[in-house]
Amino acid sequence: MPVRRANVSRTARVTPSYLLPKSAGLRFAPRLVIMVKEPTAGRVKTRLARGIGVVAATAAYRAMLFSIAARLGRDRRWRTTLAISPDSALASRMLPQSKNRAPQGTGNLGDRLQRLFDLMPPGPVVVIGTDIPAITPADIATAFRSLGSHDAVFGPSRDGGYWLIGLKRRPNVPRPFSRVRWSSEHARADTVKNLAGLKIAHLRPVDDVDTVDDLTQQRPFIGRRILPARVKSG
Repeated sequence: MPVRRANVSRTARVTPSYLLPKSAGLRFAPRLVIMVKEPTAGRVKTRLARGIGVVAATAAYRAMLFSIAARLGRDRRWRTTLAISPDSALASRMLPQSKNRAPQGTGNLGDRLQRLFDLMPPGPVVVIGTDIPAITPADIATAFRSLGSHDAVFGPSRDGGYWLIGLKRRPNVPRPFSRVRWSSEHARADTVKNLAGLKIAHLRPVDDVDTVDDLTQQRPFIGRRILPARVKSG
C-alpha cells in the first residue's frame, strides 16, 4: 500500500449505519476491509497501463478485484466490508456484490486508512487492497490470529510498502499513518515507527501488480477464486 496528519472530519466521527453490526453477537467479530476502486478506464492501474494500455490494465484490475472479493468475502471467520473509492461509486454495478459497502472518504491514503480503523465497530480489523492476486484466506486468518497476541500486523512487500495492515484496536485505536511517505520504499518503515512501543507481527512478503513484469509473474493467480493451499511468495 502506498504527508499530512490523518484527519477525521466531524461527519466521519459518526458511525454510518452500514458499518454497524446487525446484532450484539457480531459486535466484536473480526472484520476484513477490502479497499477497492471503481474499475473505470484511466482511473485504475495507471502505471501498468503505460506498459499494456488502458483497456488491458483496467481488465486486469477488474479480474483481481472480483477474484479477491469472491475468495475472501464469503469466509465466515470474519465480516467483510468493501471500502469504495470514489464515494460516488458506493452503489456502482461495476463492483462486486456485497451487503457491506462503505465510502473511503477524502484525503490521502493515510487519511482514508485511519478513517476506516476509526469507524469500524469494536474488534480487530484487517485492511487489504485489491492488486495482490496471491492473497489467500489463510493469509487473512493468520493476520487475525496474530492480532490475538500483537497490537498490529503487516503483510510486507519487497518494495518497502505493505499489502496488509491489521490493528487490534484495544485499548485504543492507534494512529500510525502520520507523516508516512506513501508510494516509496519508506512507507512500511514510517508506519512501523508510528507504532513504537507496540507489539508488531509480520506475514509472508507478497508483491502487488504495478508493472508488466509483475503482471507476467502473477498472472496465474489473477481471476482465480480458489488458489493452491500453498502459494509461492515471489
